[in-house]
Amino acid sequence: MSKGVLVDITKCIGCGSCTVACKMWNKLEYDQNVSSIGETAKLNDKNWTVVTRTSAQDSKGQAVWRFAKQQCMHCLEPACASACFSRALQRNADGAVEYYPDLCVGCRYCMIACPFDVPKYEWSKAAPLITKCQLCSTRVAKGEAPACVAVCPTGVMKFGDRQELLQEAHQLIRREDLYLKTVYGEKEVGGTCWLYISDIPFDQLGFKSGLGSVALPSYTHSFLKNVPIIALGWGVLLTGMSFYARRRNELAKARQERLAGKNGEGDADADDFDEEA
Repeated sequence: MSKGVLVDITKCIGCGSCTVACKMWNKLEYDQNVSSIGETAKLNDKNWTVVTRTSAQDSKGQAVWRFAKQQCMHCLEPACASACFSRALQRNADGAVEYYPDLCVGCRYCMIACPFDVPKYEWSKAAPLITKCQLCSTRVAKGEAPACVAVCPTGVMKFGDRQELLQEAHQLIRREDLYLKTVYGEKEVGGTCWLYISDIPFDQLGFKSGLGSVALPSYTHSFLKNVPIIALGWGVLLTGMSFYARRRNELAKARQERLAGKNGEGDADADDFDEEA
C-alpha cells in the first residue's frame, strides 16, 4: 500500500532542516546561485527540497509569514513515468517515483510531462542526468521515514500510510476552524503521496492550481502505448533506406570500374597498332 507524507503548513517555521537533511542523505552539492530557503528558493538539479517563504493574510486578515516545503509530489499515476519510454522513471510499491539513470536516454520528456515542474536537468555537466527527490526510497523500504521528515523539529510532516494520513487530515480540518476545507494532493492529477493542509490558499503559497483530478497518463496512454510500434516501424524504414542507398552506391561503383576497364583496353589496342605500323 502506498506510503505518504502529511504536511501541516501552519507548523512550519522555515528553519530549513529538511533541506539540509535532503542534501546530506542524497550527497547533493550546495548551489551558491539558487537558495533552498526563502522567497527565491527554487528546485533545481542540486535542490531536491526547498522551503519557500510567502507573506500572506490569514483568515482573520492578519499579515503572516508562511513557509511551504516543496519537492517531488510522487504522483499515484506519475505523468513523468508514463512519458518515459526507456523506463528510467518507475513508481515502486511504496509509492516513490524512482529514477534509474542507467536507463535514461536524455530525452527530457519527463520534464515536459510533469504537472508540478519537478524533474531537473544537469545542464552544467558534460554527461547530464535528470535529478529529483526519490522519497528516500531506501529508507522507506526499511520502514524509516524520509530524511526530511525525520529531522523536522516542529512536527510539520508525518510519514505513514497514505490513506490513514488522508483520514487524519480530514479529521483535523473538521475539528479545527484554522484550516482550509481541502487537502492538497488528495485529488490533484489523480492524487499524490505528499498531502498538505493549510490556512492560506495554496495558490498563494506557490502551489500549482487548476490541475484537475484526472491522472494525466489517462490522456496519453492511448498514444504512448503505440510508441514501441512507431519506433520499430521507423527502425525498419530507416534500415531499408540505408540498405537501398548502400546498394545503389555499390552498383554505381561497379559500373564506373567496368567503364574504366573498357577504356583501358581501348588504349592498349591503340598502342599495339602504333607498334605494328
